[in-house]
Amino acid sequence: MNFWWILVGAVLAGPIWVAVSVWAGRRFWRNALRMTARTKGRSHLIEVGQLVGGLAHEIKNPLSTINVNLKLLSEDLARYLDEDHRRLGRRLSSVQIEADRLKDILDDFLRYAGHYELTLTSVDLRRVIEELADFFSPQGDAAGVVLRLSLQETPLRSRIDVNLIKQAILNLMINAVDAMPDGGELLLKVSSERDNALIEVIDTGVGIAPDELEKIFEVYFSSRKQGTGLGLPTTRRIIREHGGTLQVESELGTGTRFVVSLPLEKS
Repeated sequence: MNFWWILVGAVLAGPIWVAVSVWAGRRFWRNALRMTARTKGRSHLIEVGQLVGGLAHEIKNPLSTINVNLKLLSEDLARYLDEDHRRLGRRLSSVQIEADRLKDILDDFLRYAGHYELTLTSVDLRRVIEELADFFSPQGDAAGVVLRLSLQETPLRSRIDVNLIKQAILNLMINAVDAMPDGGELLLKVSSERDNALIEVIDTGVGIAPDELEKIFEVYFSSRKQGTGLGLPTTRRIIREHGGTLQVESELGTGTRFVVSLPLEKS
């Protein structure tokens, strides 16, 4: 009797298993097709990225030649003191400013879009921030900004590419000074939280409007007239390449606080 019940159960369950198998098969192939599409999409994006990067390099080379010749022409025109040559000199100076700006945009783009090969070194992050503060002090003084340090007493060792992290933090410091046109205070604070080191860049500047706060990491968004809109996206990318995060909070008329979180080296 048990045998017949098993046979009946198998017959009844057969269509269910067929349905389950068909559903699972369809789901498998649907996911496989999606993965293939994504792979093709990624390959296409990689190709486009390489193409754009190569194009930027191709533009940069003749642009450098143009900049050099513009400077030479300016020097030649400066020898003449009549009004016609002075007018030509002013026009040439305007072209030179725009050419320099284009070069800055290309440099920032190549830094943002380029492939990063991290050279990791075990360092005490406190020393890295101290070196940055020493380097940046003259620029802060010239802008009427008081630079302050708050460093944790114990070492905070992390494996980082020192040059890239300095570039990332320096971008935040430059933005902070720009946000304080009438001077102010810039605090660099280094501390730890669980398994992460925290580097805070805090200014007493004009702050960021709530609607702009959502856009500041978008490529080519900039509230500054001469900004390229690539500084903060590049900074965030560098931090992410190190397995870290970048957060921001701001209040209009009070200031802005950027928090960089980097993994501490495991002992």
